[in-house]
Amino acid sequence: MRNVIDVLEERGFIDNMTSEDARALLEKSQRIYCGFDPTSDSLHLGNMVAIMGLAWFQKCGHTPVAIVGGATGMIGDPSGKSHERQLLDETALQKNLEGITQNLKQVLDFECDNSPIILNNYDWFKEFSFIDFLRKVGKHFRVGPMLAKDSVKTRLNSEEGMSFTEFTYQLLQGYDFLYLNENHGVSAQLGGSDQWGNITAGAELTRKLTGKSVLGITFPLLTKSDGQKFGKSEKGAIWLSPIKLSPYEFYQHLVRVADADVIKLMKMLTFLDIEEINSFEQMMSTPDYQPNTAQKKLAEEVTRIVHGKEALERAKKATLAAAPGSDTVLDADSLEAIANDIPSKTLEREDILNTSIIDLIINIGLQPSKGAVRRLIQNGGVYLNNQKVTDINLIISENDVIDGKMLLIATGKKNKMLVRLGSKN
Repeated sequence: MRNVIDVLEERGFIDNMTSEDARALLEKSQRIYCGFDPTSDSLHLGNMVAIMGLAWFQKCGHTPVAIVGGATGMIGDPSGKSHERQLLDETALQKNLEGITQNLKQVLDFECDNSPIILNNYDWFKEFSFIDFLRKVGKHFRVGPMLAKDSVKTRLNSEEGMSFTEFTYQLLQGYDFLYLNENHGVSAQLGGSDQWGNITAGAELTRKLTGKSVLGITFPLLTKSDGQKFGKSEKGAIWLSPIKLSPYEFYQHLVRVADADVIKLMKMLTFLDIEEINSFEQMMSTPDYQPNTAQKKLAEEVTRIVHGKEALERAKKATLAAAPGSDTVLDADSLEAIANDIPSKTLEREDILNTSIIDLIINIGLQPSKGAVRRLIQNGGVYLNNQKVTDINLIISENDVIDGKMLLIATGKKNKMLVRLGSKN
């Protein structure tokens, strides 16, 4: 079995490590942890790097320990944030913790000898009095180095500044590392590059109080070639939960990844062999390369990992059926099969029949203005039931309604909507 550091390095996972002896330490099976803040009831695509990092440790014989931060989530990590997070109540936190746990179960293997351990740090903080925490933990932190952390300096120089509550966050995460080392045998921590200060604080605290050397590893944050963070889109976060974002929409986000980003994402978000990934990279530079071939492979692999094989097949079927210009014959049954995977609306029949295509598109919110729709039609960008609309004066009739029940409308390649007709009176 390969050393996990070699695997992670060739896939671009490693940004920094606290020790040059990482390979030697990880020759034997270890427990490694990564924390997830419960700011929502689902993680998003940007969090996938952390989960995949744990998954690679697991594949290389180590045991992943996932910490859902019930306690630290009540404080809020200031790292990478320009404003203080809104504090969540316990009910919201519990809902979020359950959602994140489900995300982890979607990706990590819970049916093997080194199955993951999921812990909530609220369990060891809830009985900790403030005085005890200051005496046991606070006395080992020096204010100078705490102020020198990048996350702290950035906030102190901002208009909002930083509250004492946020300032103490690094003590809480630092104590997590110590607690996990003493009580669960955890010897390494994995986190994003913005967590470097928190990770080193925990490693130093553990060394001071136990004399043990523990390992910290950071990975680069998932960013696009233009510098923007992955995980967010113009419509919001690319959620891992199928309840918050359908597998079809999840798949579509990945199919639309830029050529400049697709190989990096293959390395970081899939289990594809590096040789296969390299072959896609070489293929993309050849004259006969079919556009989007690599993106389709990326979308298939990541959707399978996150949502499973059946959801992937539904997403692919929905993609084919909803493709503008597709030769696929549409019927009500095929559209019902993908109805949960694309946006849809139900309108009264009188609001659809004998209405112009332009007014209908405005009514369902696919475009902001009639002028925008006219321009799209003139440029060949509007489709009704996968057929290109060429007449700007087109009026919707019964003949356009599939099986008397619905329409499929697309404006451009990205914006599609299934329009259902209300029942006849």
